[in-house]
This record gives sequence, structure tokens and C-alpha cells, in this order.
Amino acid sequence: YQLNKLCIMTRISCQRSLLYPQLLFYCCMYSYFVFCFLSVESFCPSYPLSSNTINTIDNNNNNNKGRTLLSSSNRISFIVPVSMKMSTTSSNPPGGNMLVSKMNQIGKGGKVDLILASQSPRRREILDMMGLKGRYTVMPSPLDESALQQELLLSSSNDIHPTEYTRILAERKAQALGDALLRKNEDSSKTTSTSTTMTLILGSDTIVDMDGKILEKPADEESAIQMIQSLAGNWHQVHTGVALYCFDGNNNKLECIHSFTDTARVKFANLTQNDIEAYVQTGEPMDKAGAYGIQGIGGQLVEKLEGDFFTVMGLPMHKLSLALAKAIN
Repeated sequence: YQLNKLCIMTRISCQRSLLYPQLLFYCCMYSYFVFCFLSVESFCPSYPLSSNTINTIDNNNNNNKGRTLLSSSNRISFIVPVSMKMSTTSSNPPGGNMLVSKMNQIGKGGKVDLILASQSPRRREILDMMGLKGRYTVMPSPLDESALQQELLLSSSNDIHPTEYTRILAERKAQALGDALLRKNEDSSKTTSTSTTMTLILGSDTIVDMDGKILEKPADEESAIQMIQSLAGNWHQVHTGVALYCFDGNNNKLECIHSFTDTARVKFANLTQNDIEAYVQTGEPMDKAGAYGIQGIGGQLVEKLEGDFFTVMGLPMHKLSLALAKAIN
């Protein structure tokens, strides 16, 4: 249609002109038409049509959004706009790698029972934010944590790395609770268990690492002030160890299926003595590693953060989601 319109307009404008420009123009138009025809035939699919179908398309050509070209072999070629192309099927595998796709398998009605071996309110808050509220049980580990800390720090391998230190603590917490469940299960072994669910025990520990020196929870306000003074204006690392143990009540077995440590870097602002003392007087630092809580008032002391915020808070949400989903699989 556009080609005919252009030819008519040019023919009118060239009626009083010489023959040579007209011949030159028609030669150019013919070459352009052949080029377009060959391009469409080369790059667009062809579909066999009956003569009735071709007549129908030809009669309704004005209603077609695409451009059609008919060949002598009763085939039609057309250009499909990008927006009309059919979407391909997703190549992602069935299921998912994140816990969010397996949430209904944890808790009542699911195949997995999850136990948090910690009484930390921050870790419970993180699990709740992950969508697990009401789907897990809190059972504090019976481990004597302070005794284990002294054992690790005073062991013959005095050069234990902080990342290894916190991972071992996380494993021991989960293992101690698992051992308690084993003993309880042995005492009640008179009744045969037919449970098809598995129990995952989640242990975790968080420490602050200041140039290789491990900062645990402060013993008193004075030690809390000293810790914050050492952190003020400096970078430090926060390591959170995570351990997942599988407790099989039917076979009375306990196995560590996954453990890891995640690290984040934190930069404290320059703090005055009044700032430090006022923060310590709030009481917030007393039950936290490194004497501060990033999710609370202590967040005001943090100038920069590199890594997972939830690692500093007490549980690396992303990596924990991957670990739980893998364990369920």
C-alpha cells in the first residue's frame, strides 16, 4: 500500500519531467521491493495455506497488523512483532532452593519439626521474619557455654580462628540438645514410634572479632564500656556460626548435616565518652556479644556495614534459608 501510494505521488510530480528520472525512480522502487521480499522470505517462517484461507486474508488485509506477502506456492510469510512472541517455558527446576518454597513442610502437617536450641529473642525474631512463626519450637541447649568457651580459649590449639570458634560453639549447642533428646527417646523406647517426620535442631552462636580478639558478652558495665571504646571509630568483624543437626527418633540417631560461619564487617562511628556511658546505662549491651545490638539502640553507633545485617543480629537469614531448604530436600 505504501509503495503504491509513493509511486502515484511520484508519477504525478514527474508528469512534466524527462523520461530518465522516471525510469531511474521505478528501477529503484523495483530493487527495493525485491530486497524486501527476499529479506522477509529469508528471516520469517512460512506456513502452508489453502486457497480459501489466502482469499480470506487478502479480503481482510486492511485489518491485519502485520505485513503479508503471497507467493505462488500458496504460502504466506509474515513478520511477528516482538510483543507478540510467545514466552518460553521457565528453565528453573521444580521446587526451589529457598525455604520460602518449602514453608508448608515445617511444623504441623509437615514432614519436618524445627527446634531452635537458643533462648535468644533476636534469633526468634529472625525466624519469625522468615515466615516460621508458630512453625518451630524453642528449647534452650543444656550446654554449659561458659565452660566450653574457656575450654576452647585455653586449649592447646591456642591459635583457633574466630570463625572456627563460633562454628564449634554452634555445633556443640545443637549437639548437646540432640544428646538430651536421644536420652529421652531411649527412656521412652518401650512404645514403638511410627513418626515419619524428622527433627532439625538449629544451633547458633555470634561473636565480635576485633583484630583477632574475640569479644563475647560483657561481664559488667565496666567491661561493656571498655569493649565499646575499643570498637569506636574502627572496623570489626561479626561472625555467626550456624549448625543443623538431624535427630531421627525412629532409629535413635543424631547427625550433623550442615554447619557454617558467616561474617560481616561493621564500622563504628567516633563516639564520645558520654555517648558510650549513656548507651551502657540503657542496659542493652549486657546480654550481647561485643556489648552492642545493631537491631536496637546500638544501631546508632554503626556507621557502615558490609555483609548480611542479620548475621550481625544473630542469624544469617539468606544462608540459613538455603541450608534449611537443602536439609528438607
